[in-house]
Amino acid sequence: MRVDIRNPQQDTGLDDCERMSRALEAELDVAEIIPDAYMLEVSSPGISRELVTDREFISFKGFPVVISTSPPHNGQQEWIGHLIRRDETTVYLNQKGRVIGIPRSLITRV
Repeated sequence: MRVDIRNPQQDTGLDDCERMSRALEAELDVAEIIPDAYMLEVSSPGISRELVTDREFISFKGFPVVISTSPPHNGQQEWIGHLIRRDETTVYLNQKGRVIGIPRSLITRV
């Protein structure tokens, strides 16, 4: 089950998604409206759009992202992971506990 949320007072962040996930999970379990096992995914609507500004990179720290490169970096043109941060030269992803640095000069889309 996927639920998109938006915080009307400020940018929607990871804390908002975590709070909503805990609250929904508790209510769904009590209500027993889903008879089988399910996976709950809570995200913000902005997560499917392209990240460009420093503010967006800060706001979406910890969120899953897809990075496209051209030419390929280390033999790979698409990278999927959780955003750690970016600096002047590199965007850093967490892929299952491993930190990957991708040069910004090769990135076409995040």
